Amino acid sequence: MTAAATVMAGVAVGTFAVTANGASRPAVADRQARPTIVLEHGAFADGSSWNGVIERLHADGYSVVAAADPLRGPHSDAVALRRVLDHVKGPKILVGHSYGGSVISQAAAKDPLVKALVYVAAFLPAPGESALGLTNKYPGSTLPDALEPVPYTDADGTTGTDLYIKQDKFRHQFAADVPADQAALMAATQRPIAEAALEEKATGAAWRNKPTWDIVTTQDLDIPAAVQRFMARRAHAHTMEVAASHSVAVSHPRLVADVIEKAARATR
Repeated sequence: MTAAATVMAGVAVGTFAVTANGASRPAVADRQARPTIVLEHGAFADGSSWNGVIERLHADGYSVVAAADPLRGPHSDAVALRRVLDHVKGPKILVGHSYGGSVISQAAAKDPLVKALVYVAAFLPAPGESALGLTNKYPGSTLPDALEPVPYTDADGTTGTDLYIKQDKFRHQFAADVPADQAALMAATQRPIAEAALEEKATGAAWRNKPTWDIVTTQDLDIPAAVQRFMARRAHAHTMEVAASHSVAVSHPRLVADVIEKAARATR
């Protein structure tokens, strides 16, 4: 095939372009058609928990935003996430890990630009349900014994209790399949969640009217697999089970990215 014919073939296909070093990459039109992936972390974590997933999504041509979750309560955290969603133009896929699932369920309600939801070892509460109530629906969570409560007083005088995972129990409880040195960093940088956030009842459930995917972690010591399966079935989610800890986005970033991309492709 001549050089001119090669160029014309590429135009006709319209999916890939060739870079200076000969590698293929998504063409401009294809990249622009893709939804932005918005990631919401959960309790005892921060945006860096998505780093491995983000690297793979970027390599596959997706734009990504990892939102900072205040971890104060589903309603106020959903308001914070809405500010991020309003800033991101065009269609979006919303992904939540753990408690972040409660937040995306509320933030995505009545938003036509959120095309799909992906739950990663996460809560899918119905209105009137709380993360704590769902966790206790089936036995298996050992999280209560690993927690360290720390009372706080805000500048306005409001009092409450923050919850941390004890650092010497963090890996076993939260990240058993993550290398020890990496889990130690995660333990040191964990962000606490307000105890009240786990007790606050949901008021929205976007999974009721949006395409939903769910990754169920069968070795999870935070949210028992039986609880995750119950929520996934109720939401009629496209479900994948994996033998992983609660920190599946850290231990299996390619798998998590693949499920997100499936959701993105299915809604284009």
